[in-house]
Amino acid sequence: MKQKLKYLIVIMLFSLGVISCHEDLNQLPIDPDSFTEQDVFSNATEAQGALAKLYASLALTGQKGPSGEADIQDIDEGFSQYSRMLFNLNELTTDHAVVGWGDAGLPDLHGMYWSGSNDFSEALYYRLAQEVSFCNSFINNAAVLTDTEVASYISEARFLRAFAYYNLMDIYGNVPLVTSVSTELPMQASRTEIFNFIEAELLEIQDELKVSGSSEYGRVDQAAAWALLSKLYLNAEVFTGTAKYAEAVTYSNKVMTSSYSINTTDVNGNGSAYDELFLADNNTNGAQNEFIFALNFDGLRSQTYGGTTFLVHAAIGGNMNATEFGVNGGWGGLRTTKNLVNKFDANDKRGMFHSDGQTLEIDEIPTFENGYAVTKFKNIDSNGNQGSDAAGDFVDTDLPLIRLAEIYLNYAEASLRGGGGDLGLAVTKINELRERAFGNASGNISTADLTLEFVLDERSRELYWEGQRRTDLIRYNYFTSDTYLWPFKGNSKNGSGVQDYRNLFPLPNNIITTNPNLTQNPGY
Repeated sequence: MKQKLKYLIVIMLFSLGVISCHEDLNQLPIDPDSFTEQDVFSNATEAQGALAKLYASLALTGQKGPSGEADIQDIDEGFSQYSRMLFNLNELTTDHAVVGWGDAGLPDLHGMYWSGSNDFSEALYYRLAQEVSFCNSFINNAAVLTDTEVASYISEARFLRAFAYYNLMDIYGNVPLVTSVSTELPMQASRTEIFNFIEAELLEIQDELKVSGSSEYGRVDQAAAWALLSKLYLNAEVFTGTAKYAEAVTYSNKVMTSSYSINTTDVNGNGSAYDELFLADNNTNGAQNEFIFALNFDGLRSQTYGGTTFLVHAAIGGNMNATEFGVNGGWGGLRTTKNLVNKFDANDKRGMFHSDGQTLEIDEIPTFENGYAVTKFKNIDSNGNQGSDAAGDFVDTDLPLIRLAEIYLNYAEASLRGGGGDLGLAVTKINELRERAFGNASGNISTADLTLEFVLDERSRELYWEGQRRTDLIRYNYFTSDTYLWPFKGNSKNGSGVQDYRNLFPLPNNIITTNPNLTQNPGY
């Protein structure tokens, strides 16, 4: 099933027009004939191919493959891939990661001194704008077909649009809310209006999506709608000022009782099934049962310099052996800070670091040997075999955007924050994660151990480098404040607080210039 979706993605790369340099959230493909009802929506089969492009625009970067004919101009194509930009904005800005490269705008992220012209913040906005544009076009055009299967496709497109808006609201705050094809410059919506739109969409489509576990791998089902609602409600107080922890408990529980299950298959026999989640065969080794929404990658058929290709290559440097990771070399960039390393007990196998030749302390960020390297993502399968690209350039490993373990943690936190959940059940679920991590019950906790601080640290241990950290720190008021510091936070070696306006990224300066309906976020 994974290969079927990937073949469809490759086909659609050549059937849809390029989007270049968005001016707002109201863009269409440049070639109007490439995405029309007549040509692309003639029947359900063609519509399924068009749907694949909506998934592909989050995984890939253009019309040819890793480079050439990019969707987004004025930035290196590999830089513009969605999950790579999400990593830069949600992990690199935190205690989870530093990068030694000096590309303009990149050091600004960990140092927390970015501006409205930051290339990476701008690229993610455009990538998400493209996703909204593609989804709007699909929803509008597919509506002419009466096939019941197409109705399910439309619900998937509405989920993907809601997911894009969740990201936009989380990262940029007040953004245009565009749900139809138009040439008018869009008006700016408040964060609360965006929240309400996402909530209403997910509640409406939850029973229109396929039943949990019945969709092919790589496509969302009704549990994905519940999971995104769980995330939405957990962060509602930040997004709107009104807490919705009871709702977070309700929808987390729906996911926890769905068809998804925590992966406990320790294929490679190292005493923990956690690392199976991040290997080249994670679509078949048992990990797929935990993935509620994931980006599919294939080293031969869906090549990109973002995604897990970025996470594997960029984390290799120093005296590390790239062949042990199933690739042909390292890019010598990404490491982590002592804050993450020190969160792990010695027997917690989730702490996957390379320390040989590396220092725990970071004196200079550009020096790869400063900071431990992270070995979480690999392009080898559970039996130690390299991924499908024999050259070792591109990676097969799929990347979970939402997985069941996160929902366990959402349930626990929402319960502690007054959501009315069962704390005993929360402890049981967290102990499932910890038993997987430790290989036994030695790391289990009791109800007395379950505090908000413990849950935040457990989220760090379980979800690091999966695009979650900035959002979590903001929810705890740790992202910008001096209450919690890490190396080079605030561009200070020992860390320092920054102004609260950096809880949001700026809208790209050029869309502010071209659309008088938009107001820049405060501080920028």
